Amino acid sequence: MMDAGWIQFGQWAEALGAPLQPEQIAQFQQYEALLLEWNERMNLTAVRQPADIRIRHFLDSLSCVPVMGELNGRSLIDVGTGAGFPGLPLKIFFPQLKLTLVESVAKKGDFLQAVVAGLGLTDVTILAERAEVLGQQPQHRQKYDWAVARAVAELRVLVEYLLPLCRVGGQMLAQKGEGVHGEVASAGSAIVLLGGTAPQLTSVTLPGREQPHYLVTILKEKETPGAYPRRVGVPGKRPL
Repeated sequence: MMDAGWIQFGQWAEALGAPLQPEQIAQFQQYEALLLEWNERMNLTAVRQPADIRIRHFLDSLSCVPVMGELNGRSLIDVGTGAGFPGLPLKIFFPQLKLTLVESVAKKGDFLQAVVAGLGLTDVTILAERAEVLGQQPQHRQKYDWAVARAVAELRVLVEYLLPLCRVGGQMLAQKGEGVHGEVASAGSAIVLLGGTAPQLTSVTLPGREQPHYLVTILKEKETPGAYPRRVGVPGKRPL
């Protein structure tokens, strides 16, 4: 029997454009239980109240669904995923998504493996590697339909992490807060250099949150020059 909190979560998800089946809500329940359990012994998230986890992590991730469209059968790489956001909620919603989670902290990778196993998810790859390395590897460079990140770095840095991973015709998505307009303005030349088109911004307001957040999507129209991404640490220290 689903309690009132999870019924409300389902209603909120539907209002965001991501209607969930009962079995999907059950997977989110299990995900939440694992997150709370593992968070007792490692710092996965500062968000510790179940109601806040559902809004600030689960719904926040599902807010990407309307701008991304159908993801079943598509490939997505989530860079700096941490405790699995937004990649794992998107995988729950789109069971046939081909998902790659990138998390350089090995202990967080152990948690991600536990969630994937516990929820019975398939076609999920977990990599303990840096985006700068993956972006130069033939098996990952320009291979993905979508490359996404949430709260990892400023946009000038993120485009160097994400656009090299996108195929031509693919897209990157960055989840951003209120400083997004300045970040977009300063990232213009980097976006063009790396093969992207003009960013599209979509605002999203979550339940009980006054400030909207923003989804920045960038279509990749040209191949990324071979010099990018630069070596580990350089994009963050010297943004394009």
